[in-house]
Amino acid sequence: MSVSNYVFVAILVSALVTWIPRITPFVFTKYFKLPKIVAKLLKFLPITIISALLLQCLLQERTGGVPTFKLLECIAFFPALFIAIRTKDLMKTVITGVFVIALLRVFM
Repeated sequence: MSVSNYVFVAILVSALVTWIPRITPFVFTKYFKLPKIVAKLLKFLPITIISALLLQCLLQERTGGVPTFKLLECIAFFPALFIAIRTKDLMKTVITGVFVIALLRVFM
């Protein structure tokens, strides 16, 4: 197998491995009804994922020490949170966060 064929096969296998876990839940939930408790828990899943990603962005990990907060990201968090609560629009929230962090990096 030549290098280009190997790379092509590696890309296809990688795409398949990434695609299967993302599509499989949709296929299963289309044909099977979930128990009420599972459906209720799944309603909280996006909130927990967003919270975990957000906390990961706001904290600076230190090897062998306690994580500390990143100052600029924490300052930019509050205007973005305000826009998120006020508008409930993800695009406006992201644009606000990016704009505020850009301004903070220019002036600080």
